[in-house]
Amino acid sequence: MWQWVPTLYFSQGIPYVVVMTLSVVMYKNLKVSNTDIALYTSWLYLPWVIKPLWSPLVDRFRTKRFWIICLQLVIGASLGLVALTLPGPDFFRGTLAVFWLMAFSSATHDIAADGFYLLALPQHYQAAFVGVRSTFYRLAMIAGQGGLVYLAGSLQSVTGEVIRAWAWVFWLIAGGFGLMGLYHFFALPKPPNDRAVKPETPLGAGYFLVFVAFFKKPGIGAILGFLLLYRFAEAQLLKLVTPFLLDSRALGGLALTTQQVGIIYGTIGVISLTLGGLVGGYAISRGGLKRLLWPMIMAMYAPNIIFIALAILQPGNVYVIGSALALEQFGYGFGFAAYLLYMMMVAEGEHKTAHYAICTGFMALGMMLPGMTAGWIQEKIGYVNFFIWVCVATIPSFVATALVKIDPAFGRKTAVAGTE
Repeated sequence: MWQWVPTLYFSQGIPYVVVMTLSVVMYKNLKVSNTDIALYTSWLYLPWVIKPLWSPLVDRFRTKRFWIICLQLVIGASLGLVALTLPGPDFFRGTLAVFWLMAFSSATHDIAADGFYLLALPQHYQAAFVGVRSTFYRLAMIAGQGGLVYLAGSLQSVTGEVIRAWAWVFWLIAGGFGLMGLYHFFALPKPPNDRAVKPETPLGAGYFLVFVAFFKKPGIGAILGFLLLYRFAEAQLLKLVTPFLLDSRALGGLALTTQQVGIIYGTIGVISLTLGGLVGGYAISRGGLKRLLWPMIMAMYAPNIIFIALAILQPGNVYVIGSALALEQFGYGFGFAAYLLYMMMVAEGEHKTAHYAICTGFMALGMMLPGMTAGWIQEKIGYVNFFIWVCVATIPSFVATALVKIDPAFGRKTAVAGTE
């Protein structure tokens, strides 16, 4: 298990980080407007929104092992295509098209990897390796948001050329991902139950019934409202944090270098996010989700006031900025743990796996839609007023939280063990 579980989930995290975070930093370095960055990179959430629609195809055609290896090679090729299209005259449109291919491949890889994990490991090992999965996925985030961003900034300093620096970074990732696919060709086991599923029902019939069962859940309106609105403000904030850190002081930003963003936000921030999630999961295991929900949403959104202060004061001390971001990310990780547990509660029942996948689709939609207009709003009103708006935009989240019903016992002890 140690030969493939860590590398499988590290490789699951890298393309997601590249599509959602690295692309934002790269476009900002290439002087793309905040409006276009937020709008078009938010659209890249779509494959994760709709991936439950084609997940049955992964079950019905070939093995999960086959899908994993092929998709890793496709993702590696996509990363190389980004490097090739960057020097072109229409780099924005070209790289976005490749990021779309990468996003669909990554979302499908998630389906295959999670399915393979369940097939290849006995149940007691599945529980034992949950923490390993989560740890290496988070390490991929640190490597992407921290290490690769820092590398891109360093190469810019050495070469003096932004495009060449980012092209080299993507060539590096492409080579690494291609090697990862070849490694998994030899390292992944071949469990006998990993085979194409040929159910008796037609492709659409059984899955249609799964969707019907989901939308017949009691209180489905409040459930959907919570899934879509819990991170309504955070979805807008996340799209503009990196541009805010990189923009000049004349534009209202903090004028950090790309290397500093990689260290402060991509490394320290992700570590704080992870610690917040761990503490949040532990807190729920002790007190239950119902009891902790309101303290956790407050902990997630109260630190957003920090961004108002940063935008007004524009401190130049990187330790002050780093401490502020670490506090905000810890609060976000702490509050997000409640959201993950709520999705698990909603998914409970006969179709647990499929219903959890549907929940994650709505989770991605809740990030995609608010993020699309965040850049346009910021460019119209400036960073200070934008961060004030983000604080006001927490109101729908609080309303949605007030409407949900939660079993007082849910989340204690064993229920928290599946968080990631």
